[in-house]
Amino acid sequence: AVRQQKIEEYTERFANPYVAAQRGFVDAVIEPQETRPKLIAALHMLLTKEETRPAKKHGNIPL
Repeated sequence: AVRQQKIEEYTERFANPYVAAQRGFVDAVIEPQETRPKLIAALHMLLTKEETRPAKKHGNIPL
């Protein structure tokens, strides 16, 4: 009785994504049916991304 009440209280208070979103630990909470479209959009956005690296200042000489 008391244990079950504490479990439910803990679950309601901490075991949901909305608490983490309110505290700023996650950027957004998406519903399961939104997962595939969100992933597709994110990967499509990264499709043309190019990583630029600074030019090497020194070569790698064998010692």
